[in-house]
Amino acid sequence: MQYRTIIRITGLLMGLFSLSLLPPALVAVIYKDGGGMAFIQAFVLCLILGFTLWYPNRSHRKDLRTREGFLLVVMFWVVLGSIGAVPFIFSGQPSLSLTDSFFESFSALTTTGATVIVGLDSLPKAILFYRHLLQWLGGMGIIVLAVAILPVLGVGGMQLYRAEMPGPVKDSKMTPRIAETAKALWYIYLALTVACAVAYWLAGMDVFDAICHSFSTIAIGGFSTHDASMGYFNSPTINLICVVFLLIAALNFSLHFAAFSRRGINLRVYFKDAEFKVLIAIQLVLTAICFVTLYGSGIYDSAEETFDYALFQAVSISTTAGFGTESFHAWPLFLPILLIFSSFIGGSGGSTAGGIKVIRVILLLLQGSRELKRLVHPRGMFSIRISGNALPDRVIDAVWGFFSAYALVFVVCMLILMALGMDAITAFSATAACLNNLGPGLGEVASNYASIGDGEKWVLLFAMLFGRLEVFTLLILFTPTFWKN
Repeated sequence: MQYRTIIRITGLLMGLFSLSLLPPALVAVIYKDGGGMAFIQAFVLCLILGFTLWYPNRSHRKDLRTREGFLLVVMFWVVLGSIGAVPFIFSGQPSLSLTDSFFESFSALTTTGATVIVGLDSLPKAILFYRHLLQWLGGMGIIVLAVAILPVLGVGGMQLYRAEMPGPVKDSKMTPRIAETAKALWYIYLALTVACAVAYWLAGMDVFDAICHSFSTIAIGGFSTHDASMGYFNSPTINLICVVFLLIAALNFSLHFAAFSRRGINLRVYFKDAEFKVLIAIQLVLTAICFVTLYGSGIYDSAEETFDYALFQAVSISTTAGFGTESFHAWPLFLPILLIFSSFIGGSGGSTAGGIKVIRVILLLLQGSRELKRLVHPRGMFSIRISGNALPDRVIDAVWGFFSAYALVFVVCMLILMALGMDAITAFSATAACLNNLGPGLGEVASNYASIGDGEKWVLLFAMLFGRLEVFTLLILFTPTFWKN
């Protein structure tokens, strides 16, 4: 294990991450909110720690193997999530405990969007901007992780499915092409963020809110600058813009890469992709169910208002964003539970969304269908095909393994929360919301996570990491085999 090389890279990452602490300090100067000193202190501390790790190991530049790759990915999220908590610890407003500071930082960086802060409207602009910036940086980290790194490490079967996908997903080695892939993804991510911010601004948001909400929309994070979330603006136009950009961000970014390559714009790439078609179908079905149920209940005054709420909440929850225009947990009948379950599916593989991912759900359903056929025709040979291409059984085995591990982590986390005294509905929804990187839940965590205990927060923090790192990436570190030479 090349520990010194890993430490050197971690030091460099910390030094690079320290630069993200300067924009919030600048925001504090612009708005004169007095919140800048915490970020200057955190910047100096982060820079010193990064230099301390890098300098003694600066000459260690050995090639990394797969094992080091796993450890480095986990180190990336754990170290940066921990450093990200420092400004919250130093800040006087809000006054957060150590546990709450870590929870808020990891929730932002993993784009979960679960918050322990109450009274967002009165917070310094610097803190508000920082929360959204963390989500935006975490969202980009997720894209690079999912499209360029995890396929190489062989996580969850997606490394084999990449052969059927266009664009950079086809990269199969740790080569300089990964840097090129990451660069292209950054361009797409930045372009979408700018377009989203401009659209919000034109729809009526002020510049600050437009920038912050564009960060959390493209990252599918769900943080807002207001306690009422998107409901604060009370604008169907803003809601529709949010829905459109959430759907774009929930698509595989390799599709965006392929559709807007140097060879010209080719939108047919989307419609040829099976995952895209299933994702859109899921959104349409969820919206229709919510609309019919809400309209029949007569909660809202008109069909237009009902459709606005139904569309927004269906897309927001199912893509694991967690924005709100209404308290969906107060909706009638089965709708709150339906939306929580929809977050298990999440968005496409290679997107900023959480959940199991649409492509894995497709493969699980196709495997179930194949088993039914085998019961009728025991000697039959049936292959699983995506977009006309047959997939090896190894892909299906890996996806089943991922699903089993995901379910195991969910059950264990939920049982621990219940053992700590949390009621069943809150434990179920909180675990689902954090493991799926959704944010809002039901019961005690419907609005925020401020009222739950410190023990529960640490359990949910680990659930966020498991969900964001595709379970296997973190789980493998707990196996004896990983640490043996």
